[in-house]
Amino acid sequence: MPDFSILELGRVRQGSGRRVALDEARDLARHAEGWGYRRFWVAEHHNMPAVTTAATSLVIAHIAAGTRTIRVGAGGIMLPNHAPYVIAEQFGTLATLFPGRIDLGLGRAPGTDQVTLRALRRHPASAEHFPQDVQELQAYLAPVQPGQRIEAVPGSGTQVPLWILGSSLFGAHLAAELGLPYGFASHFAPQSLDAALDIYRERFKPSAQLDEPYALVGVNIVAAGSDDEARFLATSQQMSFVDILRGVRGLTQPPIADIDTYWSPQEKAQASQMLALSIVGGPQTVRRGIEQLLERTGADELMIVSDVFDPASRLRSFEIIAEAAGIAGAGRAVPHDTA
Repeated sequence: MPDFSILELGRVRQGSGRRVALDEARDLARHAEGWGYRRFWVAEHHNMPAVTTAATSLVIAHIAAGTRTIRVGAGGIMLPNHAPYVIAEQFGTLATLFPGRIDLGLGRAPGTDQVTLRALRRHPASAEHFPQDVQELQAYLAPVQPGQRIEAVPGSGTQVPLWILGSSLFGAHLAAELGLPYGFASHFAPQSLDAALDIYRERFKPSAQLDEPYALVGVNIVAAGSDDEARFLATSQQMSFVDILRGVRGLTQPPIADIDTYWSPQEKAQASQMLALSIVGGPQTVRRGIEQLLERTGADELMIVSDVFDPASRLRSFEIIAEAAGIAGAGRAVPHDTA
């Protein structure tokens, strides 16, 4: 049976605030732990008012401190934005504080725009060194070798599990070559999903971390009591994607009754293409959608985005997904966090 996990951006809702968004992310993680989700990842994005996970390692610490067993990690760290040594120190510290619970997914995209790249002091050519940076980071997290002059403290010997994340075929080739688990960002770029999975599985080389290929597939799922209600809730995410196309940096908006009043035909076509791998509906529709996606991809794990405006409706969406997926612990009550 595949695992089911959650990808979180700490979205700021209209009428709410950034601290609330971070605390809502932690609350969701605690519920997810009770419902049987495997891991809870946050993603590095910059200069986006609706996204509070830019300081990814700090958000991971916030969430891990409020949970007990669920794996928490980066989905991902955009490694060209950072020195591998610094990331080894950060995630080595997290692994020391929360042993056996930290994952480190790595991407080579900037996670932002060209203007913000300059603020990050990142050179656009940094992505060309991504494979070498991954191996350098891996070495810092490994046990110290005789004669090694630079040690990540904490970090060395933690062997935090690394993942390669991507939305193109490049990541599939690299994950296969290095023998690492691979996550495909089909929740916003589904076009190359099947080809990427084929390349990864066909070319995979076993490594010290992984004997066989392990493929994670990103998917948007919005679940509710009925198909109509789910389609209504899903308009918040559709508007967010339209705003991206328009270059608008706004907060997450409440759902609307008629999405066609918000987007133009061209915007609808573009946003629908990005959201093509989405499952939106009531419990039966979600169950069928999950079964069809797993049959199509043979995924070892689904990483779910459920971008719903109302916090209670979002929790209910993930609960319905857990029930539809049949994962252990679905429906278990979660006590209030008093920390």
